[in-house]
Amino acid sequence: MLAMMFDGISPVLRETQVAEPVVGVGDLLIDIHACGVCRTDLHVVDRDLTSPKLPLIPGHEIVGVVAAVGSEVRDFKPGDRIGVPWLGHTCGLCHYCLSHRENLCDHPGFTGYTINGGYAERTVADSRFCLHLPPAYADAEAAPLLCAGVIGYRTLDMAGDAKRIGIYGFGAAAHIVAQVARHQGRTIYAFTRPGDTAAQQLAIRSGARWAGSSDEAPPEQLDAALIFAPVGALVPIALKALVKGGIVVCGGIHMGEIPPFSYDLLWEERRICSVANLTREDGAAFMRLAGELKLEIEVTRYPIKDANEALDDLRAGRLTGAAVLVMLDESHG
Repeated sequence: MLAMMFDGISPVLRETQVAEPVVGVGDLLIDIHACGVCRTDLHVVDRDLTSPKLPLIPGHEIVGVVAAVGSEVRDFKPGDRIGVPWLGHTCGLCHYCLSHRENLCDHPGFTGYTINGGYAERTVADSRFCLHLPPAYADAEAAPLLCAGVIGYRTLDMAGDAKRIGIYGFGAAAHIVAQVARHQGRTIYAFTRPGDTAAQQLAIRSGARWAGSSDEAPPEQLDAALIFAPVGALVPIALKALVKGGIVVCGGIHMGEIPPFSYDLLWEERRICSVANLTREDGAAFMRLAGELKLEIEVTRYPIKDANEALDDLRAGRLTGAAVLVMLDESHG
């Protein structure tokens, strides 16, 4: 089958033919229709994340159709349309798994990082970690739901009942979570790279009350700030915009160094926390919500062979919304 392969040395993926994957007893063999191109994929190929399996097929926002099932699979059948997210396996035995925090598992497997992912024509995945998808979304629209959507949803949830929310870095995750937050009655303020009018327009279309540059102060103080850009310098900026008791939630898997800042920015019980991975419960809950809301997902489609172009566009900030590799003609939507 065709796959775009990362060798661990060059950030340029290599188009190659590889053997089809073998289906285990609990696995699904999946014909891939679409796979989102996530900033985490960029962190993998740019070697910000240092422990991938090698060689590796990246991609963890996989939408496809079940081609075959292992002998112990009960919840899926051939022909089902499904999604494969970042969390691909947990041990089920460690302290975190046993305390309902499988996102912190000591021995996890991650799709497109320690497990081959979706920049290919087919893949296999542990059926227990696959998700049923809302039928209203086309394949390319559904792909960003599997990471940008789910991680954004978890990031928003960690903000608690905050009403005035600032979102720093307005791309794939932000334009989804903003719609969810507006549905929940929250007020959104969006912060983008200076001069990025396309992202600011996307923010307004997604329900933001105000959109401006990250070096600007919001029109009013924030109860919470969600940071999706991998820029550590945004942390003190976001802290400065918070009310007393506010929280900064860092939604990315990788971030540049956070510069020193004075204690008065943290004083008065302001907090900083990170989001690590997702749980299966997060995925199922978000897919139910996405089915109810019919979110507007803005995507740019690329043929699978143009995966390097998609990564370059993401790296350079040329994208508005989400990039998605498309393998086949879409049959949904």
